[in-house]
Amino acid sequence: MAAIASRYARALADAVTGGKMAGADQVEDQLKGFLGLMQESADLRNVLTSPAVKPKQKKSLVETLGGKLGFSLLARNFLFVLVDHKRMALLHEILPLFRGEMDDRQGMVQADVTSAAPLGTDDRVKLEAAVAQRTGKKVRATYQVDPTLIGGAVTRVGSTIYDGSVREQLQILRAKLIQ
Repeated sequence: MAAIASRYARALADAVTGGKMAGADQVEDQLKGFLGLMQESADLRNVLTSPAVKPKQKKSLVETLGGKLGFSLLARNFLFVLVDHKRMALLHEILPLFRGEMDDRQGMVQADVTSAAPLGTDDRVKLEAAVAQRTGKKVRATYQVDPTLIGGAVTRVGSTIYDGSVREQLQILRAKLIQ
């Protein structure tokens, strides 16, 4: 199903970048909000994913909810496409792939940073600059704290991990001493 979700994510990215209707962030936020509603309400999820419910009824429901939530035309139409092709259950897979596709098109990279203590603004700027230099792309970073690192930080960019934690340095030292 990942290949199918990927196709829908690329199509949504094409629609967002090709049109003047709504920005990627706005559409993504609206679709995330809709996904949140589906995750909170088993009844809504069942209605939208059940083959027993007619597409016309599903679209009416999406139209009503979209109107109340102030959805853009693009977000609403994308949900209609998912209803028409019986892919509403893939929305949770499509959204992260859409974000990745938009990041690729905008020359951005997602960095997940875990540090032993909260990083100050200066440290964040330096870390993001280092990652940008390493990857050649703009960086969007998320930060977490993990006291078990003892000190330093671990940065994940895609499948690459840059481990500058004290814990890792101690493990390397321990391995060298054992040899």
